Parts: sequence; C-alpha cells; structure tokens
Amino acid sequence: MKLLLISNSTNAGEPYLGWPQPFITDFTRKHGVNQVLFVPFAGVNLSNVSLSDSYDVYEQRVALVFKSLGLGLTSVHHAKDPVAAVEQAECIAVGGGNTFHLVAMMHKLGIMTAIRKKALAGTPFMGWSAGANVACPTLRTTNDMPIIQPASFDCLNLVPFQINPHYLDANPEGHGGETRQQRIEEFLAINRDITVVGLREASLLELEGSTLLLKGHRKLRIFRYGNEPQEIEQGTDLSELMR
Repeated sequence: MKLLLISNSTNAGEPYLGWPQPFITDFTRKHGVNQVLFVPFAGVNLSNVSLSDSYDVYEQRVALVFKSLGLGLTSVHHAKDPVAAVEQAECIAVGGGNTFHLVAMMHKLGIMTAIRKKALAGTPFMGWSAGANVACPTLRTTNDMPIIQPASFDCLNLVPFQINPHYLDANPEGHGGETRQQRIEEFLAINRDITVVGLREASLLELEGSTLLLKGHRKLRIFRYGNEPQEIEQGTDLSELMR
C-alpha cells in the first residue's frame, strides 16, 4: 500500500495545508499522480448555505493548494456514481473535519468498501486529521463531536492500529477536563489488544509497501495497555506496527 496519514492540515499562523506540502509533493510525484479524487464529507460547516455548498467550498480550498503543486483535483460529491468515481481514481485524498459525518457518508455512499479495495490494490491514499482517522480499523480514537450516528464505526482498516490526530501532551492552562493521554487510556481499558498512536501536529506516517516511517517535525507517542507510553523520534521505522 501507499499511504500518507497526516495529523493536521495547518499549523497555527501558517497557510492552509502549508506544512505538509513538501510531503504531499514527494508522495504524489514518486507515484506518478496527476489527478486526485477528494472526499470532502468531513467539512460540514464551511458554508451556511447547505452541506453541498460546504463541500464545494472545501473542494475549492484544497484544489487551489493542489494546483500549486501541479495536481488536478475533483470532489467525489459531484459524482453520479461515487463508487465508480473511486474505482477510476488515480489517487484518493480524504480531508479533515468531523470524523462522524465523514464515516456516516462514506458508509451511506458505499465508498468505504470501494476506497479500501483501491488502497489495498495499490492506489495512493492520503488523509489529514479525520482523513487519517478513517485509515484505522474504527473511528473510536477521534477527537470529534458525535454529530451524527454512522451506520458503523468501522473504517478502512488499512492500518491495524488506531491514530489519535492532533495529539496534545497536556491540556490548555485552566482546563479541568481529561488530558488526551487519559482519554486514550480509557479507550485502552476497554480495548486492551489495540495499539494507539498519538500523532502530534506537524507530523505524519507514510507507508510504502510494508515500510512505515514517521515524518514531519515532531515526535510520536505509542500507547499500549499496561505499558508506559513510548516516545518515537522522527525518521523512525515503525513497520512493526503493521504486523
């Protein structure tokens, strides 16, 4: 498989999709990608007009960046037959936003299964934030509000571990709720055989065949039930997580 799983699209004070652009460029060039099929369904509130208009706004925003990288982009929400659009795609990109709505729409349109088949067959797949979440077995380590009930929490299952994107080490000053680590530990208390990856902002995971590497600018944290969290340095080969 060829996967690019990005924690976040944009760092504070930087242009949209700014920091991951070199990685997106490298990923698409080495796989000969010219045209990308975009999945916009996590973007629910980019317009006050309608959901469809919100998807249009999202498509335009991403297409503008991708055009600067020499890539064409069209959104699957325009397709009369979304499954056929996926089956014909040269590369698939899933945008961030609300994971619950993203997963609900992917199941509703039948593209969850179609995208999984394409990715397993070697079609390059990239996603940021919620788009990285859906590469996991389920959505159960998302940070998002459950604004809609999907038909299932099951996702693409392209990697055998869970990702927590936008991972934070501590709560903002004055916040009295659980830390992200405490929430992950709650997950592990119920799902003791699952590994969770805390993917900090400005970092990503890239899978090429069976080789999984941490790239970007920050360390990663691995959580397993009954073990202390592991801090992983940039550039580390994490292929053992795929076994």
